[in-house]
Amino acid sequence: MVDLHVHSTKSDGTYTPTELVNYALEKGLTAFALTDHDTIDGIEEALEAAKDKPITVIPGIEYSTEYLNRDIHIVGLFIDYKAPIFLEYLARFQKSRTDRNYKLCANLRGANIDITYEALLEMFPDAVITRAHYAKYLLTKGYVKSLKEAFDRYVGDHTPYFVHREKITPQEVIDVTLKAGGVPILAHPTLYKLGKEQLDILVATLVEHGLIGIECVYSTYTPQEERQIKALAAKYNLLPSGGSDFHGANKPGLDLGVGYGRLYVPEEYMTKMCATRRT
Repeated sequence: MVDLHVHSTKSDGTYTPTELVNYALEKGLTAFALTDHDTIDGIEEALEAAKDKPITVIPGIEYSTEYLNRDIHIVGLFIDYKAPIFLEYLARFQKSRTDRNYKLCANLRGANIDITYEALLEMFPDAVITRAHYAKYLLTKGYVKSLKEAFDRYVGDHTPYFVHREKITPQEVIDVTLKAGGVPILAHPTLYKLGKEQLDILVATLVEHGLIGIECVYSTYTPQEERQIKALAAKYNLLPSGGSDFHGANKPGLDLGVGYGRLYVPEEYMTKMCATRRT
């Protein structure tokens, strides 16, 4: 069993990369992909922790992109995370995220919330700041009574304070992933609420630009959604991928490798990707 979508403290998870390796061993995984948001900062630590242990750490990343005013995520697996072209693009992605964070903080200050980007960095050192960190900040400071309230009132897509990032497209990150020797995967497509027709159009468009895989197995999928995405994979000859999207305590009840209890990602998914990279 493998898990091809996992987060650490280097973005918005609560397990360090080393802790993830140890926990994955406890859970009986043979491999997992470290796919932190817009950062590769945890990969070296995870690889070192896995050295001489019966587990494989797959270098990965989860990119945030925009399509039809929606946040669309592409997971890059098996990337050469030291490739110059990849690092050049990554610097741009990170600058885009930082710019958005400054604007979002300014918007929240307009709502009489005492918040700065620097304060977020101080509360969450060494992490890529995501909206999950904003929610925790607002909860800690007493502005909301739950993380859900923070998203509903302040940092969700449909709040008056939300800020879109610079328009980085899924096509761009697919291209850079391929140039870095990686396998680009469309992450959790049902979460985008596009509807079947628009989702089909999105997948067809991304396939034209080099998309190789799609998450056919994911923690929140219903059996019907899983069948839908597997059908899309078959229609467009995409490799199946799958993962829990594990974030530790930031997603209560969602566990590594098994999601909410019924998730199972076969090792065959990983081996097919490896074969694709060799051809």
